[in-house]
Amino acid sequence: MRSSAENEQRERLKCVVHPSADIASALAAAELATLIRRNNAAGRPTVLGLATGSTPVRLYRQLIRLHREEKLSFKNVVTFNLDEYHGLPRTHPESYWRFMHEQLFNHLDIPPANIHIPDGTVPRAEVFAWCRAYEEQIRAAGGLDVQILGIGRTGHIGFNEPGSGRDSRTRLVTLDALTRRDAARDFVGEANVPRHAITMGVGTILEARRILLLAWGEAKARVLADAVEKSPTDSLPASFLQGHPAVELHLDAAAASELTRLRHPWLVGTVDWTPAITRRAVVWLAQQIGKPVLKLLDEDYSEHGMADLLTEQGPAYGLNIRIFNELQHTITGWPGGKPGADDQHRPERALPAQKRVVVFSPEPSDDVLGMGGTLRRLVDQGHDVTVAYLTSGNLGVPDEEAAMAAELVIDLAGTGTEFAQTVRRQLGAKAAYESDTPEIRQLKGVLRRGEARASLQACGLAAARARFLDLPFYEQGRYRQFRIGEADIAAVAALLREVQPHQIFATGHSADPSSVPALGFEVLRRALALAAGEAWRADCRVWLYRGPDREWEPAEIEMAVPFSPRELTQKIQAIYHHKSQRSQSPVVAAGLHESWQQAEHHNRAIAGRYDALGLAEYEAIEAFRRWRES
Repeated sequence: MRSSAENEQRERLKCVVHPSADIASALAAAELATLIRRNNAAGRPTVLGLATGSTPVRLYRQLIRLHREEKLSFKNVVTFNLDEYHGLPRTHPESYWRFMHEQLFNHLDIPPANIHIPDGTVPRAEVFAWCRAYEEQIRAAGGLDVQILGIGRTGHIGFNEPGSGRDSRTRLVTLDALTRRDAARDFVGEANVPRHAITMGVGTILEARRILLLAWGEAKARVLADAVEKSPTDSLPASFLQGHPAVELHLDAAAASELTRLRHPWLVGTVDWTPAITRRAVVWLAQQIGKPVLKLLDEDYSEHGMADLLTEQGPAYGLNIRIFNELQHTITGWPGGKPGADDQHRPERALPAQKRVVVFSPEPSDDVLGMGGTLRRLVDQGHDVTVAYLTSGNLGVPDEEAAMAAELVIDLAGTGTEFAQTVRRQLGAKAAYESDTPEIRQLKGVLRRGEARASLQACGLAAARARFLDLPFYEQGRYRQFRIGEADIAAVAALLREVQPHQIFATGHSADPSSVPALGFEVLRRALALAAGEAWRADCRVWLYRGPDREWEPAEIEMAVPFSPRELTQKIQAIYHHKSQRSQSPVVAAGLHESWQQAEHHNRAIAGRYDALGLAEYEAIEAFRRWRES
């Protein structure tokens, strides 16, 4: 199902890019509904292969809506799930059996006998026979009409990790280290993530008559582009979908962002050379051939398919100078604007000289990981800075940290500390897979507040400048099951109206829409919409920062804040105060497991890219982009 469009010529799978994950999910649900209704009318069952994880949640919500509002019946639907962790009982909050019932089956009229999910409790000696029987059940049902898929950062579909063959069948697999790290947050620590899973094989998946793959967020962009544009290989199992005659990928803009037609459109067709695309193309060319921007020659452009850019905007000498100047103008040591300076070519305006600034951190530590150096610079330059922690982050605290805190309180205050005693008893009685009690979550939240205050003080900011919003969507939910509400939006809107900021720093704009950063940004977006038309909004700029999991390319950066070796050390010290989060991050850059190592690597890498383009050499750089509501 490859496209015949010129700009999609490198894509070996049909990719449909949607404005949002919700729109994509609604269209996928509509296709499934049409199939179900047609088969219901003909008296035939509809056999669906279903996926788990955060990606299909929006699709399942659409199916529930269709059942409730449009009376779509699932009585004649038979389902087979892709996978399940081996060793988890059904009652475990992270078991896929429980996930599917909570997210979908409990809300439909599907008969329990029609639901098939791999059994994670099958003894190891019986797994092979069980898997063969599962395959036979699929065949007996008539085969899969449609298989729903997501894609993991290793390129896995189901739990078919790199190395899985095209003809692999349902089996027990060992999970890749990156897959386990990505699941660490759900299991409150990588040590709690199962090492094995039962999964349908690639060959099993490819036997479905129709395959719909869904992908959201920029974290999936690179692996997805490789699966779509590179030759099939067992090191990237999703690439084997290229051999299927009826595959369609539904993507949001962030997940599609690394496709050649969007990332490097000049390589696959004619281009409208806007300023943004021109800058991206020139920077790409310099990086591609390893030259500083000012040393690019006319023949460099011509030999890399960019002769039309020279014809329109050349020669190379003048074009190089223009792009070099644009890059140079992104660099500033004054993230809040430089008082008394000509700000025509600076990222931020000079006035007012002291700005009111709100830094939004989805969870404690996101602020210093993404912009700890800039935060200190804003404080040192006299701006009125407030750091707003949207959530308590208590779900990310290991039980061991909470137990240690409870013991410390008891040791300090004696046996009369009823709350600490209660938490200690609850932790002692808690099974490994049980959800936290309200008291345990409260203590874990207090732990993270203390870490956040210490971290801010290391950035030169008084602890009193921290605002802990503890948004209800987080306190009342858990990962992959959050839903934002009016109370969340009202809390952020109230803070904005109180402070009336000139600058806002936020993250999560292009993250997976079910993640805490993305939900936090959506709350901010809606809160800003409520304030549209208020006087302060006209003078407020929103700057986007990223964590250490993904770097902006120099061509995308609109404000680059360099800092010295000493300032980089200060940032690392601020991160280090978040002790409960050490080794909790799923991000691994160049083999670095600690969050402070990842942040250091990230900031040095940005500085290195600027240096390679011929700009000044800095120790480290934090990068930002302007968010424009249009």
